[in-house]
Amino acid sequence: MQIVLVFLAAALGLAYGQNSDGFQFTSDICIFAGITMIMPTLFNFRFKDIKLIVVHKKTLFKSMVINFIALPILAIAIGLTTKDFGIAAGIFTLAVLSGGGMVMHWVKKTDSDASLGFILLFINIIFISLSLLMLHTFGLYTEKYFGVIYSDALNLTSFARAVIEYLIVIPFILSRFVIMAKPVVSFINKYRPIISNISIFIIISYLFALQNSQLLFEVYDFQPELITVSFVAVAAFYIGNFFIAKFSFDNSDPQQRSAYWFTTTRYITLALIIASFSITSFGVTMMIPIMMAYLIQIPFAIFYSKYVK
Repeated sequence: MQIVLVFLAAALGLAYGQNSDGFQFTSDICIFAGITMIMPTLFNFRFKDIKLIVVHKKTLFKSMVINFIALPILAIAIGLTTKDFGIAAGIFTLAVLSGGGMVMHWVKKTDSDASLGFILLFINIIFISLSLLMLHTFGLYTEKYFGVIYSDALNLTSFARAVIEYLIVIPFILSRFVIMAKPVVSFINKYRPIISNISIFIIISYLFALQNSQLLFEVYDFQPELITVSFVAVAAFYIGNFFIAKFSFDNSDPQQRSAYWFTTTRYITLALIIASFSITSFGVTMMIPIMMAYLIQIPFAIFYSKYVK
C-alpha cells in the first residue's frame, strides 16, 4: 500500500507541475512534516530516557560512526564515479541524513527496541545541523573535481537553524502539551499509520509538484543517461549500506536491530526538501538520486521487515 501511495503521489505531483506553473516552495511544508510525522514519535519520549544513552553507549556510538563517517565515505566514493556534481551531492545528502518519519514504523513492526529508537531519532534530528554542514563542506571540496563553481546561495549553515526550529523545537514543545491530553494522544496513536500515510502522500505530491522539480524533464530531454547513472549509483549506495549495517549489527538483538533500521533508512523526505532548496548550489540533478531513493528504500524496508519477522 505504501509503495502504491509513493508512486501515485510522485506521479500526481509531476503531472500537476508539468501542466501548471507548479508550486513555490514554502517552509510551511516543513512545519507540516514536523507536526504530523515527527511530533507523534515524541509522545513516548521522556527526559529520563536520556539514561539510555549511557546504557546503550556502544550501540549508539557505532551508529553515529556509521552514519557520519562510514556512509559519507561510501557516498563520496560512489558520487565521484558518476562525474556529475548534482548526483554526487544527492547521494551524499542521503548518506548524512539518517532516520525519518517512517523509521519508527519499521522499528515497531520488527519488534525492535522502540525506546532506543526514540533516542536515535531524537539524536539524529539534533544532528541535522551537522549533516547540513557536512553537505556544505562536500560542495566546497569537490567543486574542483567536478569542474564547477559551488555557489552557496542557499547558505546551508543558516538553513540549519530553520530545520532545527521546524523539525525539533516546534514538534517537541507541541508534543509536551499534547501528551497532557490523553484522549488526543490515544486518537493519534490509534490512527498514526493512516495519518503517516496521508502526510507522506501530501508531502511527496507537493515536493514533486514544485517548480524546481519540473526541471527534471529538461534533464531527461537533454541528458537521459543521467537517469540511469543516478539509479545505478543509488542502488550501489543502498547495497553498500545494507552490508555495512548487516555486519555491524546483530539483528537478533532488539537494541541493535533498532540501530540497524537507523542505518539502512535514510531521511529521504527531508533530503528532497533540502535538494529543492539547493538547486542553485548543486544543480537540478541533485534531486534525481533522492527521488530514486523512494523507489529503492521503501520496497526494501517492506521486504526486509517481513524477512526479519
